Amino acid sequence: MLGLVETRSVSPVFVGRAEELQTLNDALARAAAGEPQALLIGGEAGVGKTRLVEEFATAACREGAVVALGGCVEIGADGLPFAPFSTALRALRRELPDALAAAAAGQEEELTRLLPELGESSGGRHDEEGMARLFELTARLLERVAADHVVVVALEDLHWADASTRHLLAYLFRTLRTGRLVVLATYRADDIHRRHPLRPLLAELDRLRTVRRIDVARFNREEVGRQVAGILAAEPDPAQVDDIFERSDGNAFFVEELAVCATEGCGTGLTDSLRDLLLVRVEGMPERAQRVARIVAEGGSTVEYRLLAAVAGLAEDDLIEALRAAVNANILLATSAGDGYRFRHSLVREAVSDDLLPGERSRLNRRYAEALEADPTLVPADQRVMRLASYWYHAHHPAKALPAVLDASVEARCRHAYSEQLRLLERAMELWDTAPEDIRDELRPIDYSEVYPPPLPERRGGTPSGCDPATTPLTYLDILAEAAVAGRLSGERERALKITKRALHLLEDEGDPLRAAWFWVQRSRLVQALARGDGWEELGTAQQLVRGLPPSEVHAEVLANVANWSSLHEPGPDALSAAERAVEYARMVGAREIELNARITLGALMVDSGSAEPGLAEMYEVKERALAEGVPIVAGRAYVNLPSELDAVGRTREAVPILQEGLAYTRKFGLLDSEAWVWANLSEALYSLGRWDEAADAATGALRVGLSAKPQGGGAMCLAHVALGRGELPEAARQLAAARAHLGTHDPMPQHSLLLSRIEVGVAAGEGRFLDARAETVRALGSDLPPGTQRYGWPLLLAAATAEADARTLPAATEGRAEVLGRIREIARKTTTDAPIWLAHEQWVRAELARAGGQDTVDTWSDVVTSFECLERPYDLARVRHRLAEALLAVGGDEERDRAAELLRLAHAVADHLGARPLADSVALLAQRARITLSRVPARRTADPAEALGLTSRERDVLRLVAAGRTNRQIAEELFISPKTASVHVSNILGKLGVSGRGEAAAVAHRLGLFATTGDGDRVVAG
Repeated sequence: MLGLVETRSVSPVFVGRAEELQTLNDALARAAAGEPQALLIGGEAGVGKTRLVEEFATAACREGAVVALGGCVEIGADGLPFAPFSTALRALRRELPDALAAAAAGQEEELTRLLPELGESSGGRHDEEGMARLFELTARLLERVAADHVVVVALEDLHWADASTRHLLAYLFRTLRTGRLVVLATYRADDIHRRHPLRPLLAELDRLRTVRRIDVARFNREEVGRQVAGILAAEPDPAQVDDIFERSDGNAFFVEELAVCATEGCGTGLTDSLRDLLLVRVEGMPERAQRVARIVAEGGSTVEYRLLAAVAGLAEDDLIEALRAAVNANILLATSAGDGYRFRHSLVREAVSDDLLPGERSRLNRRYAEALEADPTLVPADQRVMRLASYWYHAHHPAKALPAVLDASVEARCRHAYSEQLRLLERAMELWDTAPEDIRDELRPIDYSEVYPPPLPERRGGTPSGCDPATTPLTYLDILAEAAVAGRLSGERERALKITKRALHLLEDEGDPLRAAWFWVQRSRLVQALARGDGWEELGTAQQLVRGLPPSEVHAEVLANVANWSSLHEPGPDALSAAERAVEYARMVGAREIELNARITLGALMVDSGSAEPGLAEMYEVKERALAEGVPIVAGRAYVNLPSELDAVGRTREAVPILQEGLAYTRKFGLLDSEAWVWANLSEALYSLGRWDEAADAATGALRVGLSAKPQGGGAMCLAHVALGRGELPEAARQLAAARAHLGTHDPMPQHSLLLSRIEVGVAAGEGRFLDARAETVRALGSDLPPGTQRYGWPLLLAAATAEADARTLPAATEGRAEVLGRIREIARKTTTDAPIWLAHEQWVRAELARAGGQDTVDTWSDVVTSFECLERPYDLARVRHRLAEALLAVGGDEERDRAAELLRLAHAVADHLGARPLADSVALLAQRARITLSRVPARRTADPAEALGLTSRERDVLRLVAAGRTNRQIAEELFISPKTASVHVSNILGKLGVSGRGEAAAVAHRLGLFATTGDGDRVVAG
């Protein structure tokens, strides 16, 4: 509209910043090579951060990069949720429409929270992982767009950023791993006081080695001279440069102001006051231009032309003339899109705004609000609600501000901007008492609350038929409820806890047990998250409040939470009954999601109580129903718990593909804590299957993506387990300490405490601290194992019995040994063996107890080996084979020695493959003492594949039957040998073929053509 205008205060010469610009160019080169870059640019106000970014962006465009700029938008004292990301994504959509559409395909509904142009949002579900899901989708969107293009995303004025923007930026900086992408953000360093909300984020990002910081310093005297020369288009007087340098202290913006003031002859009237310096040229404009500048200053960091015209009330020619004067004076700039105006520098806007009189400020905000109400199209649709709320609030008009603020809180919730939702709801609380009663009575909970339970019929002047939310006024408690959930979802748990306390205090005399129970459930979650306790006292209170009441959604939710809590803390019959009641109540009231959640808890408790098949069938069905009905939270939980229960009953190979499917699902929906638990469970499964390198990688995945402490604790425990098996005791101890720190002491659960004790015993025993290992055993086994915890109890009992057996020859360990062994034996007798995996562990524990007393025999260990040969646990099988070999060598005899040699070779091969150094060393030492060679003599070349593999004639017969699917007992009956001998032959065959299971052995045999099929279908050895 204004055409080209003079901008003589801006130097056409880019002064200095060579080092900073080189850092940015280097980041661009790295990004072009496929390594994402993250940078923070800090400096005081006016030092030249924006100019640096502009120069870099220009250079990047010349190199073929796509640059997307976004700035944090301030309205009064408020920041718009996700504003810089929305602006940047909008720019990307303009530059790369096809690429962005392809990258967003399938996730448009979620991503509309940042970029409404992608489509309509249904609002979706709001839960603990909703914002994390949006963050994950945004990160993947940027990575996909940057797969084929070098993309620069520059976000300015981070000091104004809302909490949601800060959280999203931190997430991107932590998780970006691929793509030709540069993400940079600028902030005003001198504004970051001790309590500024950006300060913790900067401290966090400083610890990330992937984030580079650029501090933009003030100019030196030479650079000031070059800047002044560029502004004046002539060589300045040295004295003038000295004066400007002294008074500006090298701040680029102040240099510009002083240089222009000096040329316009106003330098003599300047004071040392920053405010006066910033206002001096504003006050030099015509009065009408000054008035327009004051209007723009209060409208926000950017004001649309049509909105400005509506508020200014000037004739169009007069308004344009005033704007021309402000632009010519370099006070205002037209926006890049040409649809509005902003101050050239935010410092000037702040000074102009601060110079407004209190009544003047509220009047301007009221006029902005009235103009926007009269014509909502004056501002972009995604900003309308938030800006209207801000204008009415700062206009000090409670009757208008309260509904506007509540509308804005709903908008924030729909965008997963929970921090902003909480701030807006707190404003609504502030406005509640000052707003007229008739205005409050017009507000409806159906419009503003989705989390709060419906009132009892007798509440709010209740009607006999119940309470219709569409005709029931919103109450202060509704706002408190929404704020409590917003605080929990945004991580502001301390504020949320105070809000629930206030609500429960108000409910003391209300006689509304359902609402009180709902708030107590919220307090339970918050107390656990804040490490203030295990949350049971709060849940118990909620349970008491709903006892005896008719079925309701709140009642079902309380029961579901009680069942889940009990399954984790006190598993057993009571927990099972609670889960059954939760399912029943949820079905009665049609609370489908609560029902599915409760059924997952129920299925897991059924498996742990011995009803494995019905329990697993229940969990499989819930997973399929959750996927079909589109309930990501429940499906994510199913992907965590179902494979965990499969692993618990020894069906580990069946669990792995479900876990891998779960990783893709939880990552797709941004369920980061669920994904972390899936990684941890996958690590446990891979460890059991003898895939230790993969197990360690999976555990690292849990640590990388987990939002909460507990899934990270699970990852640390898995790493400790792998390190212990490999004999890396310092690393095992370090990861054990990390796991304890993550899990804390406020919320003890058997699944954590038993696993931690198992590793503690193993580390202490491995370091030769047998008395410490015993002390931990005594502490951990001070009471009986809770029902249903056999999956955690048997490994602990085994670790304790093994430690005692290893220490049996130490004189210092003699005292108290009998009592400890008796305690282990007593608890083992009571612990369930309802699955082959735990029956095998029971036999192993008894064998170790016998070894601790020097009473183990070949038969003792043969039974254990036979049990583990049927299970896919190569490390466990190698350990018990080592013990059987030890027992055989103790007996003596050539046959026993030959069997022992084969067992030791098999055990050593597994230990060497896994990197299990303690086991490998023990096997090697035993072989050395027995003068047994662990390496085989290479077989001579032969045309017979079976002979080439070193198979004896008897082993060929056994392999033929293995390939036919016979069990060890069937092989023994057909070949007239004992089952134990058949088992030894099968073990030898597996070792010679280099496979870990019978199915693989059969496949190798068939692939090598070891057998030919006769006419009647029988197989004979080839050759």
